[in-house]
Amino acid sequence: MKQQYLPAGLALAMLAGVLVSAQGPARPANPPDIAGEWRLDNSEDDTTAQPPLGDYTGVPFNAAGLLRSDTTAESIWGTPEFQCRPHSAPHQWRGLGGARILKEQDPLTRDIRAYHFQFMRSLDRPVFMDGRPHPPAWAPHTWTGFSTGEWIGNTLAITTTHLKDGFLKRGGPQTSDLYAMTEFLTRHDDTLTIVTVIDDPIYLDEPYIHSTTYTYDPLASVNHEVCSSSAFAENGGTDRHHVPHFLPGQNTARAEWLKDENWFPPEAALGGVKTIYPEYRTTLNGAARVDALRVPSTRGSVVADKAVAAMSPRDGQVHVLPVQGNVYMLVADGTNIAVSVGPEGLLLVNTGSAQMADKVLTAINQLANATVTPPTTNTCFGANCPVAWGFSSPYINAIISSPAPPKPVRYIVSTSAAPEHVGGNEKIAGAGFFPRTQAFGAAVTSVGRNAAIVAHENVLNRMAAGDRPAPVTAQPTDTYFDAFFKLPAFFNGEAVIVYHAPAAHSDGDSLVYFRRSEVIAAGHLMSTVSYPVIDVAAGGTINGVIAGINQILDLAVSEYRSQGGTWIVPGRGRLMDTADAASYRNMVTIVRDRVRDLKRRGMTLEQVKAARPTADFDGRYGPADAFVEAVYRTLS
Repeated sequence: MKQQYLPAGLALAMLAGVLVSAQGPARPANPPDIAGEWRLDNSEDDTTAQPPLGDYTGVPFNAAGLLRSDTTAESIWGTPEFQCRPHSAPHQWRGLGGARILKEQDPLTRDIRAYHFQFMRSLDRPVFMDGRPHPPAWAPHTWTGFSTGEWIGNTLAITTTHLKDGFLKRGGPQTSDLYAMTEFLTRHDDTLTIVTVIDDPIYLDEPYIHSTTYTYDPLASVNHEVCSSSAFAENGGTDRHHVPHFLPGQNTARAEWLKDENWFPPEAALGGVKTIYPEYRTTLNGAARVDALRVPSTRGSVVADKAVAAMSPRDGQVHVLPVQGNVYMLVADGTNIAVSVGPEGLLLVNTGSAQMADKVLTAINQLANATVTPPTTNTCFGANCPVAWGFSSPYINAIISSPAPPKPVRYIVSTSAAPEHVGGNEKIAGAGFFPRTQAFGAAVTSVGRNAAIVAHENVLNRMAAGDRPAPVTAQPTDTYFDAFFKLPAFFNGEAVIVYHAPAAHSDGDSLVYFRRSEVIAAGHLMSTVSYPVIDVAAGGTINGVIAGINQILDLAVSEYRSQGGTWIVPGRGRLMDTADAASYRNMVTIVRDRVRDLKRRGMTLEQVKAARPTADFDGRYGPADAFVEAVYRTLS
C-alpha cells in the first residue's frame, strides 16, 4: 500500500513490550531529555502533504465513520467558528512544520512538572507530569485535550482525554468528541519515535494506530500560523450560519484520487477494520467474502454509552463545576443549573427537578458560604483596621470566627416550562428573598418575599393552565414578551440579559447571557448527551432550535483558536464553548437537511426513519426516533 501504517499486530506487540517494562526495570533516575527542536522526517502522504479526499486506507472505520467522513466538506474550515481551528490532536504530530518540546521544571527540586508541545498550527499543549487527575466528564473539552504523562523505562507514555471532535487526517476521516488518545514517545540518540493510538468508540471498530519519526535539529524552528478569522463565513455567501456538507451519496469527488492510483482496490480505499489485516487479500480474488472474513481486531477501552452518561450523571447528587467570573455550573441528577454567586445574592438559571430541590439548596448555600464570605485569616491589627468600629477586636472576631452570612437567592430564570427546569421553583424561590416593596402587608401575594422568577410569558401561560396548574409560588413573577428582557440593574457586578428563542424546544424558551462573566445558559437549546428535545405540541420546531443555537453563536466569542472565551452551559451534559456549539449546530443542521431532502422526495415519516438520516450520530446522541419525527413534522 502507498501509505505505511504500522500494522496493528506489530503496534500491539510494541505496546505490550512497553507495558511489561513497567514491571521490570525501575524508572531511570534521569529519563532521556526530549526537549528541543524536532524535524519531521516521515515521507507518508499525510505528513508531506494533505492526503487526497476519500483516501481512507488503513482507517478501521465502522459504517458511521464512513458516512460521517463522506458527508463532511473540507469547506467546513471556512465557517466563522472553525477558521482558527488548529489541527486535531491525532494529526498534530503529522502536520507540516516540525515540533518544539519545552520542559517546565520545579525551580527547587528541578523535577519536570510538565512538558509543552508546540506545532505550527496548534495551541500550546501541556502534558502534566505532577500526578494530577483528569477532570470530571462534565468538564469542557479542548483541541489538545487534557494530557498526563509517565515515564516507563525510556518511553514517555501520555494519556489524553477531553478532546473536541475533529479529524484523524486532515481532509477526510472524522473523529467524535469521545475519543481518547495514548502516545508513546521514545528517544534513540537523535531520533524520536511517536506511536499514537486513537480510540474512538463512535467511528472506529478498533483503535487507529500510526507511528511518526522526528529527528533532533537544534537549528530548526517551529513557525507559527497566525489566525486570520472573521465573523463572516468564507464560503457561505451572505449566510454566516451556512453549514457546508454533502447529502449521503452526493460526494462524488471522494474517488477522484483512484483515477491516478488505479492499481488500488476501490473497496479497500473505503477503510474498515477488515481491510487493514492480511486476511483481506483473500477477498480480492474471490476466495472469501468480506462479510464472512474473520480478523483478530482489538477492542478499544472507551465505551460510548458510559462516556456519554458520565457527562450528565443521574446519580441523585449535585456536582459543582466552576465556570468563569461569577458563574458556576451545577449538575443536579443529570440536569444543569447555572448559578451566579456574589455579594448581592444568588441567581439561578433553572432549578432542576422537584426531587433535587433540597440538595440544590444545600449545594448553593455551601457554594455561597465558601466563595462570598468564607472565614479567613486576620490580615490586620491595630486601631486602623478597615471595617472595624473602634479597636481591632471586633474586626478579628468577624473575620476569623463569624463572617456575615451570604445573601439568599434573589432571582430564578426559568428557560422553559419543562419539569426538569421548574420543578424546584417553589422550594428554592421560597428560600429566597427579594425586597422590592414595603408596607403592602398581605395585599399582594409573594411580592417582596420570595425570590423573583423570570420567564417568557408563554412559560407562565403553560404553568398556570390545565387541570393541575403549578403552585402560584412556583410560577413566574416577572414575565416578558419581547425579544429580550434585561434585569433592571447590574447583578453581582454585571448585566444579565434574557433572550427569547422563539419556536425552539417550545414557544417559551429563553437563553441567559451573563455579560461580564461571558457565560451563556442555553437551557433546552443545547445538550451534549442527546439530540435536541422538540416539544411540537408546545410550539417547538427544528428551525427554531437551529435559530436559537445560531443566536448563541452570534453572541459568543472565542478566546483564541476557536476555543474558550464565552462558555455555554447546556441543559444537559458537559460545559461547552463556541466550537462545541458550532459542532452541535452542524449536526442538527445536517440532520434537518437530510430529513428535508427525503421528505421532498415524497417519503413518509416511517420511510424517513427507516432511511436512518442520523446513522452517523446515533452512537453519540442516542435514540433518534422522537427527534426525527419532530424534524419531519415541523418542516413544511
